[in-house]
Amino acid sequence: FNVAVILPFEHRPISMELALMSVTLSRWLPGLFLTAALPLFAHAATQTATAPAEGPAYGPQLQGFEYPYTLKRFDFQSQGKALQMGYMDVAALGKANGRTVVLMHGKNFCAATWDSSIQALSEAGYRVIAPDQIGFCTSSKPDNYQYSFQQLATNTQQLLKALGIQKATLLGHSTGGMLATRYALLFPEQVDQLALVNPIGLEDWKALGVPYRTVDQWYQRELKVTAQGIRDYERTTYYDGRWKPEFDRWVDMLAGLSKGPGKTQVAWNSALIYDMIFTQPVYYEFKDLKMPTLLLIGTSDTTAIGKDLAPPEVKAKIGHYEVLGKQVAKLIPQSTLVEFPGMGHAPQMEEPAKFHQALLGWLNKTNPVD
Repeated sequence: FNVAVILPFEHRPISMELALMSVTLSRWLPGLFLTAALPLFAHAATQTATAPAEGPAYGPQLQGFEYPYTLKRFDFQSQGKALQMGYMDVAALGKANGRTVVLMHGKNFCAATWDSSIQALSEAGYRVIAPDQIGFCTSSKPDNYQYSFQQLATNTQQLLKALGIQKATLLGHSTGGMLATRYALLFPEQVDQLALVNPIGLEDWKALGVPYRTVDQWYQRELKVTAQGIRDYERTTYYDGRWKPEFDRWVDMLAGLSKGPGKTQVAWNSALIYDMIFTQPVYYEFKDLKMPTLLLIGTSDTTAIGKDLAPPEVKAKIGHYEVLGKQVAKLIPQSTLVEFPGMGHAPQMEEPAKFHQALLGWLNKTNPVD
């Protein structure tokens, strides 16, 4: 395995900074030159994107979007392909406690969206690993890949093995909650604690009557993604009609990835991932989790995959997190439920201080003894 470090912008040599400045001119050159140049620029694209009204455009591995901590690359082989996982590895800033927390992002999120959680955990003494899964954000987007939560969990385990991490606490958000659950089921001896933040998969949408959408249909849908569409969906579904200006950065991140030079790659991988989410429930296996598990639930969340296709009677009964959290807490043997009334899909982003107080309190209380 090969782990490479990508230097943050401020540490690059002057020659690279001059090269980055040239991207301003390249926006007026033929599209072929711009496409070839994009992978070279890890910061300036945010300054030289398309017209301001349209927002920025990023490369197929999110080239141009700046991460809050040094971005590294993990090179490995999977399904006959040479792949890269982007990740952040942040050491404890406070007194190190010898523990590691692995953060698993959601479908419409990236490792970068964990910025406040990385800071809080690091200051509390934890080493923090925040990877982008294959198909997402700064990681490879293969032209074909058999996506499964088992495969993504195995990829992550290989990363941790390469970093010398034998045991960790998992913190999964949204789709990352499904992945963290699958990881904990596959590798229970390697998981100290499991924390799930508004995980999707607390119900089986297909079994409840949500119609199936083919990969081709998902692909056509993903090709039409826009910043306004993302913002409207998240405001309505994630945040109960509310919005904070700081959320716009994450909208631009997703929209810029979807309209950049890797647009079709991004859309195709997104379609495959949505099919994985819809067809591979973890709901029936919550009862098999063997480690202390924390459910952190914003009760105003109404996320449910495929809800837009569901008939009214099905739509009315899915995505109720004020009910789902309580139901799933009863299924998990060693569970603790913490609810955030009035908060939506991402309480760690809506109210970071309140969220991290609850998370760290539980982590300390259930910290395993070696």
